[in-house]
Amino acid sequence: MFIQTEDTPNPQSMKFLPGQAVLGLDERGAPMMGMDFPTPGSAETSPLARTLFEVDGVMSVYLGADFVTVTKTEAVEWLHIKPAILGALADFLAAGLPVLEDGALGAAGGHKPATSLDDYEGEDRETVEQIIELIETRVRPAVAADGGDIVFQHFEPRTGVVFLSMRGACAGCPSSTMTLKAGIENMLKHYVPEVAKVEAAM
Repeated sequence: MFIQTEDTPNPQSMKFLPGQAVLGLDERGAPMMGMDFPTPGSAETSPLARTLFEVDGVMSVYLGADFVTVTKTEAVEWLHIKPAILGALADFLAAGLPVLEDGALGAAGGHKPATSLDDYEGEDRETVEQIIELIETRVRPAVAADGGDIVFQHFEPRTGVVFLSMRGACAGCPSSTMTLKAGIENMLKHYVPEVAKVEAAM
């Protein structure tokens, strides 16, 4: 199995492309919302993430529709850890093992918005629909190319603040704050006048 690798804007994160589905597509045929595993303890629902955490120096794992982003500790160099990650990933996928445990998608609330459309009414709901559509169509495909994901969490109509959470290579990336402020905030303010600013959800 040939697995491509790509550097990301985060020097501690690398994107691995196995040339096949990882999480795959959802029922609408759109790329599945990625799943973030920030610690070994959070990987109970994913045999693939658990396998990657066994590699010494792996700090977090992010599974996308057709890629895996691994973030390492600063103490290790990619030169030393990359071959072990490639081997573990290739062996796992070649064996045809399930990436997630049964029911993991339903149990993993971490990849759902903190608030749903049903929490908003009238004009606020229309605003949130616009925000989510812009993030889904313009933001997520771009950051997925860098091995990460940005997910809508919450909108405060009173203050006009949009809260987004950063996943994969975007989490802890030095340039992600700039992306959030310069890129996403400007775009949302341009298309949605109700948006005053964008903040990273904690």
